[in-house]
Amino acid sequence: MKYDVRSMKAEEFINDEEIRETVKYAGEHKNDIELIDEILKRAKERKGLNHRDASVLLACSNEDKIKEIYDLAEQIKKDFYGNRIVLFAPLYLSNYCVNGCLYCPYHMKNKHITRKKLTQEEVAREVVALQDMGHKRLAIEAGEDPVNNPIEYILDCINTIYSIRHKNGAIRRVNVNIAATTVENYRRLHDAGIGTYILFQETYNKKNYEALHPTGPKHDYAYHTEAMDRAMEGGIDDVGIGVLFGLDNYAYEFAGLLMHAEHLEAVHGVGPHTISVPRVKHADDIDPTDFDNSLSDDMFCRIAACIRIAVPYTGMIISTRESAKVREKIIRLGVSQISGGSRTSVGGYCEDERPHDTEQFDVSDDRTLDEVVNWLMRAGYIPSFCTACYREGRTGDRFMSLCKSGQIQNCCHPNALMTLKEFLIDYASEDTGRIGEEVIEREIENIPKEAVRDIVRERLVKIAEGDRDFRF
Repeated sequence: MKYDVRSMKAEEFINDEEIRETVKYAGEHKNDIELIDEILKRAKERKGLNHRDASVLLACSNEDKIKEIYDLAEQIKKDFYGNRIVLFAPLYLSNYCVNGCLYCPYHMKNKHITRKKLTQEEVAREVVALQDMGHKRLAIEAGEDPVNNPIEYILDCINTIYSIRHKNGAIRRVNVNIAATTVENYRRLHDAGIGTYILFQETYNKKNYEALHPTGPKHDYAYHTEAMDRAMEGGIDDVGIGVLFGLDNYAYEFAGLLMHAEHLEAVHGVGPHTISVPRVKHADDIDPTDFDNSLSDDMFCRIAACIRIAVPYTGMIISTRESAKVREKIIRLGVSQISGGSRTSVGGYCEDERPHDTEQFDVSDDRTLDEVVNWLMRAGYIPSFCTACYREGRTGDRFMSLCKSGQIQNCCHPNALMTLKEFLIDYASEDTGRIGEEVIEREIENIPKEAVRDIVRERLVKIAEGDRDFRF
């Protein structure tokens, strides 16, 4: 099969021969300073890079050029997303699963993991617990099981989540990370008011993909890889992609990931709303050393930097799979969203002690949401709980046009400050509240338009008086 970015066939828009030629080309040119300089010059135009040019930057072995890559990634992130970091939490609904994925403890053959599925009453209790932490945005997760986790169950859970109002809390946007499904089911998810549909490819290497998914519906490489096209056909215009680094060679996965982004842009006019970069981690009956494609923290950070340069408009996500130390290092290189206070077990937020019997993976950064917010502000970032773009219809091509032009910051910066103010009043510790007020006062002055600054100040007063959910 020949490589065709506009093809609707998985093996043509994610073409094995093209990826291998790209990795080979990158290896041959990793010390070609003239070529690297030319690629960096084009990258500075903030219009992105194709998978082959970006792969050269990833392979580069010149320390001075690597520093240039990092510096450029950091600046591009600031240009598109400022110093804001959006916060969210995963909510695990069920770990029943019929697949045989070799890297996930939810696989069907695991007979000693506790199987659990939340009732709607339990979902409501989890949502209250998350609201009491201060969360406004969730990513719901569930194993693939047509009997225990049918689409009707997922839709019921979404309705329950949106219905819960507790004190000043509300979940304002639900993103969905469930198995590949049909166009009709994507339409139903769209009609339920979801934010982003998220699906990790796990690995773009078809041969390895089929070996890692020996049984179950997920074994079908094409059906899984073409899911985002069906989601967009079903009306979901914000989709999130990612691979599970460590399952295959990182250079292969990097090229495949960018080819997927290029395909979505070429066919639908809208690239991925988010790109996630998880790594294989220890979990119940899963040993990450069983996979021989692990990568160093330094290379992991370089992958993030090169993704930011290649796809400057995309949101980048790092989860609590990574340690606080790694998150601190990688966040400046392009990450715009992180999870905080996460629990990866089914029903874990209602427990005083973190349960481990239903976890999908071990959490490396186990700080509370308040501690994460405090850390971000001390590091110079604005923690944001904003969901305004989803609810104002700034999704898909509308979001991308605003993001690519830089105009989105006229909305996002003030929205971040107002949602931070809500968190400080309703949920923050005394120390976090003190630091947060200083951050807000300082960052108001960075709002370009005086009229907007005045409106923000007025709304901050109203928030202090009890009003909530202002947005631009």
